[in-house]
Amino acid sequence: MSVEGEHTIHCCGAKVRVSRKSIDVLTEPTVNYCPLHEALYGTKGIDKKSVSESVKAKIANFGFCCANRLFDDESIVPYGASEMMKVWLNKGLIDCAVIVCEGAGTVITSNGRLVQSIGARLTGIVKTSPIPKIIEQIRADKGIVLDEATALINQAEGLKRAISMGHKRIAISIAGFQAKTIGEIRKIEANSPVDILVFSVCNTCVDEAAVKHIRRADIACASASKLLRTEVGGEALLQLGVTIPVFALTEKGKRLVLAYLSEFKDRLVVFRVKELPYQAENKGPRLKGSELAEKSG
Repeated sequence: MSVEGEHTIHCCGAKVRVSRKSIDVLTEPTVNYCPLHEALYGTKGIDKKSVSESVKAKIANFGFCCANRLFDDESIVPYGASEMMKVWLNKGLIDCAVIVCEGAGTVITSNGRLVQSIGARLTGIVKTSPIPKIIEQIRADKGIVLDEATALINQAEGLKRAISMGHKRIAISIAGFQAKTIGEIRKIEANSPVDILVFSVCNTCVDEAAVKHIRRADIACASASKLLRTEVGGEALLQLGVTIPVFALTEKGKRLVLAYLSEFKDRLVVFRVKELPYQAENKGPRLKGSELAEKSG
């Protein structure tokens, strides 16, 4: 499979540039080990080479950044943003989702299958360029691309488009490296007759400034961030998972998480705790130069 255009992504805390010519890992990964990365790609230790190999595998096996990208709505992780949004759309709990896809940028859709098809194996997209075949597939699956000419990633503008289309209950994904957009989204929500659920994703590399904004999300994936676990996890109303915890931070987030779990097929254990985050020894990813942390985003 051949990459089209040029794309910048985050993978295991590393910034990666993907183009037809090469895969360039621009920064050192901040994650030393990630159990999900091992499960998906067989990688026990993470370095620039293993990051590059995992991106190559996405390209070869799933058409990542390619014209013949695979659109498959199989569930990959138990508590992923796209997995949850798919269920919420199918149950009629939200009207649409505002998400990001490589080769298209910001996407607005009410099709739960499309949300999962895009998000199943997606990593954090920093910047992308248009891939006509991907845009055509999104259109065919009842998705709206915010800017087909440039594949712009702008979640706040995507939200405005969704509102202009008449949607009232909207779920929106915001990557950690764009966390300050959450404040803009809350301003839009305050001035519109809409109900917005913010799902914070791809948080491996977040700093204190980003965490301040993530506190205003409804649901946040901890990714491999120890900072997010300690500073945001303690405020959570509900935690999903231990290896890569996902935190419900508001009553709305908690309610929708529980609605998702009502459709969950695997067995679950539910118990009370006095404090969150709940952590288990030797679970989760390890950050380079630090003690145990838990999973990448």
